[in-house]
Amino acid sequence: MGLSTPINIGLLYSSSGVTALLEQSQLRGALQAIDEINQAGGIHGRPLQAIHLDPLSDNARFRTLAEQLIVEHQVNVIFGGYTSSSRKAMSPVVEKYQRLLFYSQLYEGFEFSENIFYGGAAPNQNCLQLEDYLSSHFGARVFMIGSRYIYPYECNRNMQELLLQRDDGAVIGERYLDLNASYDAFLPIMEEVRKKQPDFIFSTVIGQTVPYLYRAYYEAGLDPEKMPIGSLNTSETEIAVMGADMAAGHITSSPYFQSIATPANQMALTTFRQMFGSTLTTDMNWEATYSQVHLFANAMGACGSDALPKLLPALCGSEFNAPQGRICIDPLNHHTGLYPRIGKANPTGQFTILRESRRIVPPDPYMTNQVQGDWVTKLSKVEYPHAP
Repeated sequence: MGLSTPINIGLLYSSSGVTALLEQSQLRGALQAIDEINQAGGIHGRPLQAIHLDPLSDNARFRTLAEQLIVEHQVNVIFGGYTSSSRKAMSPVVEKYQRLLFYSQLYEGFEFSENIFYGGAAPNQNCLQLEDYLSSHFGARVFMIGSRYIYPYECNRNMQELLLQRDDGAVIGERYLDLNASYDAFLPIMEEVRKKQPDFIFSTVIGQTVPYLYRAYYEAGLDPEKMPIGSLNTSETEIAVMGADMAAGHITSSPYFQSIATPANQMALTTFRQMFGSTLTTDMNWEATYSQVHLFANAMGACGSDALPKLLPALCGSEFNAPQGRICIDPLNHHTGLYPRIGKANPTGQFTILRESRRIVPPDPYMTNQVQGDWVTKLSKVEYPHAP
């Protein structure tokens, strides 16, 4: 095989459907990383070549197209999936053919597969910190609103277990809506929120319905300074759709916000704007996918192969100077060590960072070790270990 022979990698990101907006952000992260790697000479002189198929936000298509990438296109690694149900649809395929799936989205935890690398936050890297911040600042009586599928059910269970460790912790409401719910479906829920007056709302609403929740809250005249919406997945991308005024004051817990001041983030943002223009924003989905493609390329460069027997041990323990800080893949559980942060949506459509960990928090998808992180609050000067 010649030095210039491309290395095919599979991309499964949707252009339409309930999670397309976020999957397109993931796609931009993958394409930017691929371009950076190829501009630097590829992997041992071989360029990365993306084979992108469109699952249309449909779990059955994720499964079918993952198999198509492996059987017809002979790819050894696939990047893709936003919802947990899409990941679970692809999992038996990569396990059957002994290929690798890079899943870059935060998720509910409590899973391990030898054939999956998890790049988004595990619950001990976002849910734990969000509960602590909101309960400490607003109180521990929560109203939960989520989309009707795996991730919200399990995240709400995690949140409830954390809250009930507090003397005043209580779940005073829990409602779920379809992934394609209408705006009107949120109105009676907001009326119930108004009557019950929780200390905060925990949102696990995802995809195209996220702006509906925040708009319904806004139109109800509720005050985020007294009773904010707290989320693990509401990002700059959803804010760009709903408008900064509707999001301002609400809280998100995430390892990455575009407003992070690391040198690696500033460099990546410069390239992002050159590739995609200044009207689009980065978010946690972009950053995790971008970082996973670089982790893959570095590991393949070290071991010389994208075949699982060689690539898997090269990935375990590997590190990368990501936009959020220097991240590391845990060799035991295939999740990624990250830097938890708490951000407050501001009038510019970005997040003001209220807290962030100066040191990496190892992933614990089973929530056995509830370590918050080495927090800095009301940031001015922040130390970023290992950042370039």
